[in-house]
This record gives sequence, structure tokens and C-alpha cells, in this order.
Amino acid sequence: MNNTSNNRSPDQDPRWAAVLARDPSADGTFVYGVKTTGIYCHPSSLSRLPNPRNVEFFDTPEQAQAAGYRPSKRLARDQTQIAAQQAARVAAACRQIEAAEELPGLNDLARTAGLSPFHFHRVFKSITGLTPKAYAAAHRSRKVRERLADAGSVTEALYDAGFNSNSRFYEAADKVLGMKPADYRAAGQNTDIRFAVGQCSLGAILVAQSERGVCAILLGDDPDTLVRDLQDKFRRANLIGADREFEQLIAQVVGFIEAPALGLDLPLDLRGTAFQERVWQALREIPPGSTASYAEIAQRIGLPKAVRAVAQACGANSLAVAIPCHRVVRSDGNLSGYRWGVERKRQLLALERVSED
Repeated sequence: MNNTSNNRSPDQDPRWAAVLARDPSADGTFVYGVKTTGIYCHPSSLSRLPNPRNVEFFDTPEQAQAAGYRPSKRLARDQTQIAAQQAARVAAACRQIEAAEELPGLNDLARTAGLSPFHFHRVFKSITGLTPKAYAAAHRSRKVRERLADAGSVTEALYDAGFNSNSRFYEAADKVLGMKPADYRAAGQNTDIRFAVGQCSLGAILVAQSERGVCAILLGDDPDTLVRDLQDKFRRANLIGADREFEQLIAQVVGFIEAPALGLDLPLDLRGTAFQERVWQALREIPPGSTASYAEIAQRIGLPKAVRAVAQACGANSLAVAIPCHRVVRSDGNLSGYRWGVERKRQLLALERVSED
């Protein structure tokens, strides 16, 4: 969106003062386009100053490009350097968050990074895929999982992870851990996980379900390997072999694989970060027989720069076909890596195309 006021000339806009001063601290807060040249620049650009009557201001380079402007040669050369600087600042902020007993305030993080709070928040989210607050929550979740796995007490784990009261931790425990803290500490000892292994056109398939919903759909060549993978995930859970009722569930999943048009309406037990769950939801919105690139998924969740993080979220998916990460391809249309093998990805897409026909 063009932020130049309709009732005020550009030289009366306070951003024009930053352009005149070639202020580097204003870089990232806006860019300006020059109507006579069709280019846009950062405030600190050393290019010849334009006539202010020919200037338009934009919040982001993307807005300037949408209005028909192209980057100046100097700006284009600087993009790689700016991206590296921003990545370094965000990495330092991540370390600051991880080392802090309590989440530093946004103003403190931005001040350390040398950016305005608004710009820092936007840069941090574009690079990590999370807000600073969500990143801190994800780090704390990971930390409490590690502490509980180390066989420490629940109380020690929650304080080590930054929860300053038992009540706050237990309020968040189900979302953080997917089960009660004592059960997680015991690797799911008091959790019933029902599972069954079957066969489909893709090879062996394992489906597992907790009280919350389907928690794993695994594909592979060797049924025993799939069972061991499930045991590793829930080391001391009560793993209950299939009964007739549960076999109907695995038949439903297999039926969906063979005929995707049938649909798969099952309650899912999702266990991921806020960012991962946003990606997984976007994947579920890709229709059978269609594909989307990692970049397109990043755009759909409002984080166009988080392409690599989207790919990592796809790789972390443990619910094959239910969360259809097989429908995500490279920007050039070629198949990329797939947790259960590229050939299975190819077969799934082929089955969906046949089903659509």
C-alpha cells in the first residue's frame, strides 16, 4: 500500500527527512519509489536525490514492486548483505531468548538488534516463521520435554523451562506435551496407544490412535520397522494391538490411499509447534490431485520468506496422507524429498490424479 498522503506532498512527509539524511536506521521501515526512473530505493541509498514531487513511499519492497517499480542496482546488490545482517540479528535474538529465564520484552530484543520494535517483529517472523513470543514458547516446550526425559522431577522440569508457577505449567501442559506431565515423563507410560499394521499399494502401513485422535500414520517397507518407530516415539506407552473395531480404522486409511476421492475425516492428535500446525493446516487445504510449492505454502500462511521452515515442517509430519505433505513440490514442479520416499510420493500423486479422472 502506498503510504504517501493524498493531502500532503512527499517533502512534508517525515520519511522524506530520512531520505535527505540517507538514514541507515530507517532501512527496512519503508522504501521510496521514483516515478521518473521507475526504481525504488532504501532511505540510505546514495543515489542522486530525486525531486520530492516524483517520490512515492511504500512500507515494503513488495508493495513497491506491486506498483510497478523495480529495485535500483545498488539496492539489488545490497539485498544479499541485508539478508545476511538480518539473519545474524535474528540468530542473536534467538540465543538471547533461549538464555533468558523469562522472555525479554519486544522493545529489549529490538533495541539489542538495533531495529525498531515493529521492524524487528516483522523480520524475526519472516525468518523464523514465528513471532518472538511463539519462538520462546516453542523453545520452552522443547526444554521441558528434554528435562522430563532426563528423569528429573516434574517440578524441577517446569521451573528449569521457565514456568514460574505450577498452575501456569499445568494449564499449558496438554498443549505443550499432548498428555499429562507425569505421563510424558514416563514416555507415555499411562497412555493407551492402539495401533495396527496393514498393507496397501505403497507397502506396509501403521496407524496409531491415542484418546485424542490418530497420532501416527507411518509408511515403509518393513512392518517391524514401523512398529519400532512407534515404540521409539512412545517408549513406555501402553501399545495395544488391533482389535476388529480398530482394523476398520486402518481399512479406512488404506481405502483413502487407494481412492483419495473417498476423503478421510478422522480426528487427529497433532503435536507440533504453532508454526508447524499452521503449515499442516495449509497442506490439508490442498485438494486431492493438486499440488503446491513450498513457496506457495509460505505465501498462504503469510510468511513468504519462510520457505525452508515450511519444508522442515513437512519433514516433521508423522501423519502420512492425513496431512498431505506429498502434495508439496518444488517451484519448478519437480518432486522433492519425502519422509517416506520420493517414489511413494509419486505413487500417491498418481493415485490422486486417477481418482480425479
